[in-house]
Formats: sequence, C-alpha cells, structure tokens
Amino acid sequence: MLNEYLGQLNNFMYTYILIFLLIGAGVYFTIRTRFVQVRRIGDVLRILKEKSGNSEGTKQVSSFQALMISTASRVGTGNIAGIAAAIATGGPGAVFWMWLMAVIGGASAFIESTLAQIYKVKDGDAFRGGPAYYIQRGMGKRWLGCVFSVLIIACFAYGFNGLQTYNISTAISYYIPDYSNSIWPMIIGIVMAVLTAAVIFGGVHRIGFISSVIVPVMAGGYILIGLIMFFTHLDAVPGVFQQIFSQAFDAQAIMGGFAGSAIVTGIKKGLFSNEAGMGSAPNAAATADVSHPAKQGLIQTLSVFLDTLVICSTTAMILMVSGVPVSKDITYVQDAVSSTFGAAGNIFITVAIFFFAFSSLIGNYYYTESNLRFIKDDKRILFIFRLTCLAAIFLGAQASFDTVWNLADILMGFMAIVNIFAILVLGDIALKALKDYDNQRKAGKNPVFYASHIGMKPEDLDFWHDDDHVPGGK
Repeated sequence: MLNEYLGQLNNFMYTYILIFLLIGAGVYFTIRTRFVQVRRIGDVLRILKEKSGNSEGTKQVSSFQALMISTASRVGTGNIAGIAAAIATGGPGAVFWMWLMAVIGGASAFIESTLAQIYKVKDGDAFRGGPAYYIQRGMGKRWLGCVFSVLIIACFAYGFNGLQTYNISTAISYYIPDYSNSIWPMIIGIVMAVLTAAVIFGGVHRIGFISSVIVPVMAGGYILIGLIMFFTHLDAVPGVFQQIFSQAFDAQAIMGGFAGSAIVTGIKKGLFSNEAGMGSAPNAAATADVSHPAKQGLIQTLSVFLDTLVICSTTAMILMVSGVPVSKDITYVQDAVSSTFGAAGNIFITVAIFFFAFSSLIGNYYYTESNLRFIKDDKRILFIFRLTCLAAIFLGAQASFDTVWNLADILMGFMAIVNIFAILVLGDIALKALKDYDNQRKAGKNPVFYASHIGMKPEDLDFWHDDDHVPGGK
C-alpha cells in the first residue's frame, strides 16, 4: 500500500509539476543566457586545460576533477538500466525528450553551477558549496538550505547509493545459480562498502582523483562498444532514428495517457540521468579552483551533454539497433550487447555496471558530505554519517528496492523544486557573472572574477574579493 501511494505521488509530481518547472526553467535560462550552453561550448576544452586558480594550492581540485566528480554521479546504472526502462515504458520517442532535456537543461546547469562557485566557502585548502550555501547566503534562508540538505542526504546517501549496489548485485546474479539465497549478496555488499570506505575517508581530493580515472576509462570503453554496434548495424540506423522522432509525440500522450507517455518518461529519465536543475551537481562544481565562476558553469554544461547526448544515446543505440526483444531491466542491455559480442558482451556490461555504479557511489557520497557539513560541521557526526552511508551500500546489495526507488524519485523531485525556486530568485547574479565573463572574453582576456565587478560586497561572499584566486596572485 505504501509503495502504491508513493508511486501515485511520484507520477503526479513529475507529470503535473516537474515537467513544467524543468522545461520552463531550462527555456527561460536558455533565452536569458543567449544559449550559453551552445555558443560558449568552444571555451570548455580551453578551460579544462587550465591549472587551478591558485598556483600555490597543492591540493586544489581542478576544473577537470570537479567535472569528473559530477559526471561520476551522473553517469551511473541509470545510463544503462534506466534507458532500457525508459524505452520499454515510453517507447523509442522517450529518447528524443531526453535529448531535448539535455540541451535546454544545459542552461539551468550553467546557472546553478555558476551560483555554487560564486557562493562557495573555503574549507582548509579546498572549497565546498552548493544549493544549500547559495540559498543561505544569497536568499538569507538558512532553514530552506537545511531542508535542501536533508533532501539530498536522504535521496543520495540512503536512496540512490543503495540502488546502485542493488543494480551491481542484480547484474552479478546472472552468473550465480540461486543467487538470492546464497552468501554472495552479502559478499558483494561488503566489497562495495570496503571499496567506498577506502575512497571517502580520503576526502574530496581522493574522490576527485579516483573519479578522474574511472569515468573517462569506463565511459570510453562503453562508447567504443556502442560505436562498434552502430557501424555493424548501419542498415538498422535509419529505422532507429525514424522511430525516435515519429514516436516522440506518441498517441498515448495526445489521447490522455500522459503519465506513461514518451514525453513524461523521457523527461523523468533525463532528469534522473543528467540531473540538470536538480541541485546535485553544483555541490561538485563548487569544489573547483577557477579564476571565474562562469568557467565552471560552462564545464557543467559539458557534463550534462556527456551524460545524456553521449552515454545515454550510446545505450539507446545499442538497444535499438540490436533488434532484441524489449524488457524493462538490465537483461535488455545484456541481451543487446550479447547479440553482437556473445558471452563477452555480458561480461563487459557487468563490468561497466560495476564501475559506473562505483563512480556514482563516491560522487553521490561527496554531495551528501558537503550538505551534512552545511547543517553541522562536526568530525564525530561526519564519522558516524560515513558509517551509515556504508551500511546503506552494504544493505543495498541484499534487498529489493521498489519502495526506496519511488521514495528516492520523490525526494529528487522535491530537491528540484527547491533548487529551481532558488536559481530563479538568484539567477540575475549568475547572469551578471556571465556578462562579466563575456566582456572579458571579447576584450581578449582570460576572465578573472571579482565580486565588486557585479556590485557584490565583501559581506555577501566568503571568496572572490582579492587576488588569491589568480595564478601568481597575493
């Protein structure tokens, strides 16, 4: 009964509230930024090559590492199993709506990540920040920042991280007879908890380093598999695109079955996958040491595109060109890859799920730590919190999570509502930062930001008031 109630609330939120908020905010910021996610995409590679803003900082998180932390959280099992479920539920047309959400969501990602940079705080020799921080400092509403922090902690630490290990366990069960009644789920839970502990107890620097290694390697291997299947099934490709575009506005959506339509399914899975506007990625964006907040805002638009336009599209192509029967779970992807690569394909998907899930575990954890410290920065509380996070990971490998999945979806929806409200209120500050960035680029400069340039005072922010963030500065 509880799961049925949560499912109804879940469908109502995404069908009648979030669909309009996400599209509305994305379109609004796309217009206000003059399509910054497209017109400034050329700046991204140049920014990624830059060293951290403080030439003396030996442990600063680079722009690339911050990108990988956010991408690690975004690129998870949802990019594989989630796309299978989206196509099975909403049809091929759902892929179109995921693409559209990525493009317009890139503008929302720019705004929220730029705000996270502007309002970030010093944390020893590193930084932290995110929606809770810009809600408190920018809007003067600490209580609302705490509400957001509680939502993201419950959603990511105890919801999504348990689900990630559940998906790992499910993928491995393919190889072990009577898996659920064996000792293997407990072993998988212990292994994932130990591996995660080894990373999270090392702090954000270790999380950034591990993410910058795992994400490019696994994403590259997965894309390679997709390209091989694409070019070995070229005769099926035109039909795939025809299905995607012809079914994007399906009869179910037009005739009234909106909740399960391609539109809602695509938007919902797109949000879960790329997280644009949801308020999670800004927690990673705030950690980067850059010379201008807009730089990291641009980097986060790339993360959205990598997640949806590249990784999710790879899964969609793998599934649709294979021609195997549609199913809602990970077996759909396993069967699709096996149709070309045989048993080796199954093994690769299992390995990919493991690494994608593990990268999500550590990326998700960092988001929650930053928000716990916003509520109460206490080492003893943090230690206990880490243990509870590891317990959720351990238990996730051993249980079915239908109810938790629905609850996590609902929490994610509430997170998005709070964050979208905040970025709409504070958006003009990010837009002023973008204008400052654009003006310096037009003048041929490497943009450097000072809060006074956009009319902000020292008491408004903890950073951006002197030359500490400039290479060779003070």
